[in-house]
Amino acid sequence: MATRAPCVTEEWYHCYNRGVDKRRVFESKADYERFMSLLYVSNGDNTEAISDRYRRDLRSILASDPQERGKPLVEIAAFSLMPTHVHFVLQQLQDGGIAKFMQKVFTAYTMHFNARRDRTGALFAGTYKAKHIDDDRYLKQVIPYVILNPAELFEPKWKQGKCDIKKMRTQILEYPYSSAREFFSRDPLARKITGPVIEEYYDSLPDLSQMLQDARDYYREYSPEV
Repeated sequence: MATRAPCVTEEWYHCYNRGVDKRRVFESKADYERFMSLLYVSNGDNTEAISDRYRRDLRSILASDPQERGKPLVEIAAFSLMPTHVHFVLQQLQDGGIAKFMQKVFTAYTMHFNARRDRTGALFAGTYKAKHIDDDRYLKQVIPYVILNPAELFEPKWKQGKCDIKKMRTQILEYPYSSAREFFSRDPLARKITGPVIEEYYDSLPDLSQMLQDARDYYREYSPEV
């Protein structure tokens, strides 16, 4: 793993990675759901493998007792899984928590992906990137950017302000591999991967128009690599 400054406990970070040579890292519904299961199972200081569970489907895993995972490593505010890359907004809860969490998730997923395809070698392009979120304004821009990232699959020019907002809202909320529904939902099962802490930063949750503006501001100011 490349040398980097350690993440600071209680601070927020935008973390992301993409497939090696920009390859697809998710090729099926089962791939996406395994990665989402790992986001839940890996967020604790206990060692647990999905293969050890009797029921391994995503819904059963999310319905399990969170205490089985041990003490949480991170708070997940937002995530999105794209065919070739992934984004997260994470708050570190334990010293070294983000590094431990990301290592557990990416190692387990790569082993799963390779085993199903009789493949060997790296799946992701080196170590993940982690950008420190150093103020609330930045946090409120990157949250929408991550949640809305899948919009490029059906509204490829949304970052430049060219999209049908009504259509985009429907598509974003129907996209099953991001935390958009968790962000807006009160369903306790849907909120098992992400936590409620991020709501403390808002007097009221933004509507989609405001989120679009905040996400575009983030894109213009920081130009993320993925």
